[in-house]
Amino acid sequence: MEEIKIKDEYIKLGQLLKLAGAADSGVHAKILIVNGEVSVNGEVETRRGKKIHSQDIVSVAGYGEIKVI
Repeated sequence: MEEIKIKDEYIKLGQLLKLAGAADSGVHAKILIVNGEVSVNGEVETRRGKKIHSQDIVSVAGYGEIKVI
């Protein structure tokens, strides 16, 4: 499980995917999310702007898990 540290209260899901390297671009992040390949805390998430907070776990098909700290 990869850990990503954020300095703000939250990060948007699309930004997190790019920061972690799970998506090459914003368009790629959007495609992953729209196709249902991303889940947040065990639930499929289809909103690119979903706010991800510390201790949330994001799973990406074909990439793995990202924990926000």
